[in-house]
Amino acid sequence: MAMVCLSDFEAYAKKYLPKIAWDFFAAGADECSTRDENILAYKRIHFRPRMLRDVSVMDTRTKLLGTEISFPVGIAPTGFHQLAWPDGEKSTARAANAMNTCYIASTYSTCTLEEISTAAPGGFRWFQLYIHRNRAVSQQLVQRAEALGFQGLVLTADLPYTGKRRDDVRNGFRLPPHMKLKNLEGAFEVGKMISLDPSVTWNDIYWLQSLTRLPIIIKGILTKEDAELAVRHGAQGIIVSNHGGRQLDGGPATIDALIEVVEAVQGRIEVYLDGGIRKGSDVLKALALGAKCVFIGRPALWGLAYK
Repeated sequence: MAMVCLSDFEAYAKKYLPKIAWDFFAAGADECSTRDENILAYKRIHFRPRMLRDVSVMDTRTKLLGTEISFPVGIAPTGFHQLAWPDGEKSTARAANAMNTCYIASTYSTCTLEEISTAAPGGFRWFQLYIHRNRAVSQQLVQRAEALGFQGLVLTADLPYTGKRRDDVRNGFRLPPHMKLKNLEGAFEVGKMISLDPSVTWNDIYWLQSLTRLPIIIKGILTKEDAELAVRHGAQGIIVSNHGGRQLDGGPATIDALIEVVEAVQGRIEVYLDGGIRKGSDVLKALALGAKCVFIGRPALWGLAYK
């Protein structure tokens, strides 16, 4: 069967991935209403088409914090890529580099930062960070990423505790024995995520700024109040995100939250979005509402699963 759209790759991944892996990637928190709303919200937004506008020349390029990418779609941070493909995040990095776009590598990668960098030398990469109770672990990760040439630090702000993903609980999900969280080997007990620091506050942005010269992008912002705080604390970008609906069920779809975040920052910092992007028209709607770029998570995993 010809693969002509993302839903084709989704169907393929669901058919061929082991059930425990598919359920992990697909999972949303609790009843999955926020996960599903991320997609449904785009269907309620309609274009107001204008005609006879010269579109003979089109240029999809844009810049993220000064670095040019070929089109305004990057790859969002997701963990455990080896569940989808043996080469894991190395293949993801190669794909992003081939398309000249941004890949945000996850703290919870099944390949090391060094392996990711070696797989796609010269690629445009940011590093996504969770702050752990053992701050030395997070500090070392930040400094490794900067030394390896990562160009931005993406702090995920919406995970003080992990969401309740019912299928993962039913399946007793844990990584297969041959897979490791390579960047955190020995740092905490795999599967329990007990080392995440729930006491993180806005003041910890200053701590991160003391560790690195990398620009800091805050991921997980959904309100104007938090957008204003991000600006005030020196963030250089925001990713409007609800973690793919995996953390808090009952929150807004990201496209619905985008407008108030854009209005709050008033162009002072760049605003991006993830969650629910499935078609080119979804990208255009997000850009029209003020996002500089969008990031895709699950669709990249579906692509990894395709053989």
